[in-house]
Amino acid sequence: MGTSASSDTGLLEKTRPIITEPPRYSCILHNDHFTTRDFVVYVLISVYQMKPEEAQRKMLEVHREGRGRVGNYSYDIARTKASQTEKLARDNDFPLKCTVEPL
Repeated sequence: MGTSASSDTGLLEKTRPIITEPPRYSCILHNDHFTTRDFVVYVLISVYQMKPEEAQRKMLEVHREGRGRVGNYSYDIARTKASQTEKLARDNDFPLKCTVEPL
């Protein structure tokens, strides 16, 4: 923290730096014609900690809309979750894609 002299009192006053929240990023899951619905639900539960009912609804949204936001995080966490998603998909021979976009 910096200090500044008050001109009328002669006392030093503390100034607080302006602190802003870091930008947020969305993990976006993309639909494809090969990844099974059950596997997408599994990913949503295991990587994004969704409850089974929520994961089922989100999977259907991704299926119908072609893509869906599955979480908002700081950049590092969003990149990590996207990487975990794609690694899990590749390990199970699925082409599931997850991208990171700024909010």
